[in-house]
Amino acid sequence: MPTPVGRLTVLYDADCPLCVHLRHWLLRQRQLVPLDLVPAGSHEARRRFPDLDHSATLREITVVGDRGQVYRETNAWIVCLWALADHRAKAHWLATPAGQPFARVTVLAAAKWREALKGPDREGGHAEGGHCEGGHCEVPDPPD
Repeated sequence: MPTPVGRLTVLYDADCPLCVHLRHWLLRQRQLVPLDLVPAGSHEARRRFPDLDHSATLREITVVGDRGQVYRETNAWIVCLWALADHRAKAHWLATPAGQPFARVTVLAAAKWREALKGPDREGGHAEGGHCEGGHCEVPDPPD
């Protein structure tokens, strides 16, 4: 029997404009499963998940469930949508054989755009961007 998910931690690249934009978008959505958004590679991420490969979390979106479930890449995006009230049905479809190719192409396109934004000099950079205090991490608000 699968372990139920009560809370999810999304590890995102705080040095990536696309990732920060998506972080803000996730925070504006009505959540059926609470999402904690923590900069990948940060001290807080390492404290919470000492056994994760933190360099890999800087290359690909990683979501960790409160019972130790780890979702990466396409599955991470799908579980983020699944946690949202207005997107759960879409997440269920994306997880089907019919939806998987669409989800995979979308994630690959986002990864290519992210690489282009970051450029070769920032590849594998560190994600200390943002501030973590009391287990909650913040990055600056988006510009108006």
